[in-house]
Amino acid sequence: MTELMKWFESRRSPMDLIERLFEGETGTAAIRVEEMVDGNTLVVRAELPGIDPDKDVDVTVTDGVLSIKAERQEKKEHKDSYRSEFRYGSFVRRLPLPSGVQQGDVTASYKDGVLEVRAPLPDQGQGSAASKIPISRG
Repeated sequence: MTELMKWFESRRSPMDLIERLFEGETGTAAIRVEEMVDGNTLVVRAELPGIDPDKDVDVTVTDGVLSIKAERQEKKEHKDSYRSEFRYGSFVRRLPLPSGVQQGDVTASYKDGVLEVRAPLPDQGQGSAASKIPISRG
């Protein structure tokens, strides 16, 4: 199993299931994401409908962690009979990146309510190739 596969599999934990069960009540995972590897690039897609990415979204990479922060403001133009299940306020999602991802290479785009962050992955063969050690006779 490659290092990338090990990292990707390590992302699943029993806490993921617990968060999914309760996120409707607590909002702890308000930003839902999909993670996949496309060739040599890690792709993170975040569900962020109804926001202006220029004003309401902040994407950063710090110490190997991708942070997506978003804010959705509630409009105060409600009529008498109004009910909403939309979530308003500030939301944050932090995702650890595989080691070796370079902060300057990470890009982000937004289309149709989905933020897509692309992070080129380091060459898997780099530094992990076996090299023969000569044996000296004493």
